[in-house]
Order: sequence, then structure tokens, then C-alpha cells
Amino acid sequence: MKIAVLSGKGGTGKTLVSVNLACISNDSCYIDCDVEEPNGHLFFKPEIENREKVTVKIPTVDFNLCNGCRKCVDFCKFNALAYINNKLFIFEKICHSCGGCLIVCPQKALTEKNKEIGEIQEGFSENVKVITGIMNIGEETGVSIIKNLLSKNIDKKHHVFIDCPPGSGCSVMESVKDADYCLLVAEPTIFGVHNFNMIYNLVKILNKPYGAVLNKCFNDRENPAEEFCLNNNIKILQKIPYDNELAKINSNGKIAVRENENYNKMFEQLLGKVKEEVRHETTVNY
Repeated sequence: MKIAVLSGKGGTGKTLVSVNLACISNDSCYIDCDVEEPNGHLFFKPEIENREKVTVKIPTVDFNLCNGCRKCVDFCKFNALAYINNKLFIFEKICHSCGGCLIVCPQKALTEKNKEIGEIQEGFSENVKVITGIMNIGEETGVSIIKNLLSKNIDKKHHVFIDCPPGSGCSVMESVKDADYCLLVAEPTIFGVHNFNMIYNLVKILNKPYGAVLNKCFNDRENPAEEFCLNNNIKILQKIPYDNELAKINSNGKIAVRENENYNKMFEQLLGKVKEEVRHETTVNY
């Protein structure tokens, strides 16, 4: 069972939900795909057992072979190549490593080299396998790191919880493409609903089953996120209250289900609902 946890913006509680669900689930795996700013490890504090560098292929030119035909420049839709003052320039930061320029070069002047863009760390925190992707500062995209993260050979018995990047861009789509179910985390603000709408539309486009978790809820105040869910027939699986004790535990880098029995029960209940949703989707699609 692969559960992707998404949010339209940072600060909604996406990591809070994914970390606690992974912790409450027996023999689970937590994958932090928020490679630009991963923070799940701050809670798990895993014993790191393996580190792996992530590289991508980028073109390099042999100026003795290049005749300035510009076919590679015309081919590249990302404008990563330019021919200026009789010289080919390669802008590594915006290269998408597709390899197309090598194919179209009639002089075979282009070859590839490895460029390191980040690292993957693997370790354990009690019963949870923790896999974290870390993108190097200044890199344009972490999609290649996410692909490597999700290609890890994870034991089939694991419940896998994918902590996705915020927003609805390419890195999010890469994170959720193989997920069995998507949990959409939202906060009860107008701004939160605006961003929540983006990931709601994304999972619909990707044809993924989904449900909502509403965080920072007050019983006596208007909740635009809840209203949005009701208007769009989005099932609300859990409402997490605005709670000073929960906020204190979280801000101290601790995991709520390991610290407080009430939160343990709350996330255990949420996990049960998620499992039931996945079973239902499996039965319907069989």
C-alpha cells in the first residue's frame, strides 16, 4: 500500500500527517520526496545505514568536432544550448538530461558526463524505514532524485508513506504517479483552500483515489476547507484540532503518536480509514 500525502502549500501539516501515519503503522516505510527541503528526518532521527549520490547525464561538447550547425540548439526546447560568437554554450542548470541533443548532432560532437545533483539517505527509526532525498542547493529540479527514491526495493509488506513536495508541479506528479491512494492535507484558511484546489484538480487529472485531512481545525470557527470538501464531495477522513500540545510536540521535533496516547488513537483511526479506502478502491477496480 503506497499512500501519497500532498498539500497545496507548505505549512499545512503534510509532514505531520505522513510521519505519524508511518510511525503508527507496523513495519512501514517513510519516503521524503520533498527533496528541496526535507524535514521528516528531523522527527525520526534515523540511524543512517546507507548514503547514495544521485547524478544525471548532461552534455559536453568537443569543440574540435562541432561545426556550428545548431541542430542541437534548435532541438532543445528548454533553451539549454546556445551558439554565440562561433561557440556552443551548454547551460547545465536548465538541462533536463533528455539526451536528444546527442542524437541530432551529425558530427557526434556531443557526449555525456555525470553531474551530481543530490543524495539519498536510508536508515531506521524503531519500526520505520526512513528514506530521504536531499537536493543540492541551486539545482533546478529534483525529479531525478524522486525517481531514484521511489525505485528503491521496498519489501512488499511495508506500508509506504510518501511525503510529497508542496504544490502541484512536476516533482509532485512524479511523487504520486505510483501511489495507491492520495491524502490531501489542508488548513482552514481561504489561502489554504486556493492551494488545496490545485492538488484536488491534480489528483483528479491523474485519476487517483483521494480523501482529505483537515488540520488546525477550530470547533467554533468557520472552516473554508471543510466547506470546499462538502461542496466538491471530497471525503473528509480526519479533522485534526488546533491543539497547543500537538503544536508543542511537533515544534520540538518529536512524533506525536510516540508522545501522547490521544494522538496515537487519532492517527490509528486515520490509518484504519485509509486502509478501508484503499481496500474499497481495490475491490471496485478489480
